[in-house]
Amino acid sequence: MSEAAATVPSNNAPLADLPSISSKLLEAKARKGLTFDNIAKAIGKDEVWVAAAFYGQAKFTAEELLQVSELLGLPAASALSEIGEHWWPNRGIGPMPPNDPVLYRLYESVLVYGTPIKAVIHEKFGDGIMSMIDCRVTIDRKPDPKGDRVVLTFDGKFLPYARW
Repeated sequence: MSEAAATVPSNNAPLADLPSISSKLLEAKARKGLTFDNIAKAIGKDEVWVAAAFYGQAKFTAEELLQVSELLGLPAASALSEIGEHWWPNRGIGPMPPNDPVLYRLYESVLVYGTPIKAVIHEKFGDGIMSMIDCRVTIDRKPDPKGDRVVLTFDGKFLPYARW
């Protein structure tokens, strides 16, 4: 892959409010021809979590950031100065409702199925929520004769509402 082809548009709306290191991480990832899964395996994390960290939605430890910087050939000092120990994610990016078709369909799925999912959670677990703080998200591809399927799994801890 040529270096010219490995750029992230500067007008990429989800990146507009993120540290500039996010664009640098994504560009270096593209230049190296790596996937989020490649990077995740190199640092012992999950691919969705690594993608979240690249987009400023999760926080790398200093050690993880050093590993990622080395893997991508970026100056570690620069990365640490932007998103080191002093930096905390401002979670949630982009407009509501989302404009991107993939994000809009996820949003639409919550609009359509959110209340039924909530009802089933309450029936099976009681009065509470599924934690997004203690949650793992996996994305798998499932072959299907009608076209491959996207299997999106949210594996979150149930947290009952406190009673006092």
